[in-house]
Amino acid sequence: MDTAVGLVQAYLRVNGYFTVAEYPVLDATGPDGPRTVTDLDILAIRLHHIPGDDPDPALGARPGAPDMIVGEVKEGAPKLNPAMRDPAVLEAAFARFGCCTPADAPALVQELLTAGQVLAPEGHLIRTVAFGNTARPHRSGSWHTVPLEHILDYLRDHLARNWAVVGRTQIKDDTLGLLALMEKAHRAGTGRR
Repeated sequence: MDTAVGLVQAYLRVNGYFTVAEYPVLDATGPDGPRTVTDLDILAIRLHHIPGDDPDPALGARPGAPDMIVGEVKEGAPKLNPAMRDPAVLEAAFARFGCCTPADAPALVQELLTAGQVLAPEGHLIRTVAFGNTARPHRSGSWHTVPLEHILDYLRDHLARNWAVVGRTQIKDDTLGLLALMEKAHRAGTGRR
């Protein structure tokens, strides 16, 4: 998995999202058989939750509401690849990911491409979010952006704040595991536990 995608996936998981990274979109109708057309960097959904347990405000989610993110991850400036603007790719991903019915997908995709977010008939908000190296979280064009620097700071702070619990667990996520190892080494070097 791409390192930046792994970082974003860890950040979304810490914020209560279920994630799928590097989601392949196939074309099964070609003359040579099925082929991968593209992959979507990150698809994530956060279901209902307890009031007050809202995700990081930098994500731009509506507090208390189910939220689905169709995300693009860049190590440079955040922007959307052509696949993230291709209605056929997004319709296939929506239907396959289960966020809506295949019949609802075309209209939802058109509104998403125009406004950067759309409310699905099932009640969850579907949003386009670009993650990359930018100065601050903001809306750029029709999508929301979250800086990678903020994500790193957020994860480091999360680990430090919750070290009493996190420091005693076995972390299977490669990115969080590396950040936890860095925190553990820092604490050992300063004599803190």
